[in-house]
Amino acid sequence: MPRFLAPLLLALLGLILFGQGAYIHAKALLAQVLLERAFSKTIATGHPTKPWSWADTWPVARIEVKRLDASTIVLAGSSGQALAFGPGHLELTPDAGERGVAVYSAHRDTHFRFLKDVVIEDAIDITRSDGKTFRYRADRSSVVRFDASGIDPLSNGYELVLSTCWPFDALTSGPERYLLHATMIESGSSRMTTP
Repeated sequence: MPRFLAPLLLALLGLILFGQGAYIHAKALLAQVLLERAFSKTIATGHPTKPWSWADTWPVARIEVKRLDASTIVLAGSSGQALAFGPGHLELTPDAGERGVAVYSAHRDTHFRFLKDVVIEDAIDITRSDGKTFRYRADRSSVVRFDASGIDPLSNGYELVLSTCWPFDALTSGPERYLLHATMIESGSSRMTTP
């Protein structure tokens, strides 16, 4: 019996780890469905709508890279709780379409997984909760330490930075961040969304 105990325990541990990983991805996918509904309601009513009653955040934007068929709803704030459900709009940075650098952060293995496939010149559309859409062009990328991004949110331009952990294929988080820099090329078109 002891001979079979070690392989059985290893198999059980593997199932537990697989289950935890699957749970994180399932939670992220389900959250985006609820966030899409709340975002559509926010645009339709003009009032911030929480995705579920106990949420401490609400949808503020949608990021789309149409070439990659990538779309994700952004939440207010960049706390750990918010980032568990979607990208977060970094506090004290302007909204998309405003002067300065709008910064959005998300996890590399869920909502910003598509960043590794974005190339220079790709169009990135940001739709705000007021229904206005702004188009940005990916200009460059960089890898920096988490505490040395060099981003000045009060710059004179109309810029966007999408930030996630680096490297993309790492199993644990480290001190480096991947930054995708973009410049606004179209501003302020209104667009209706459907629930």
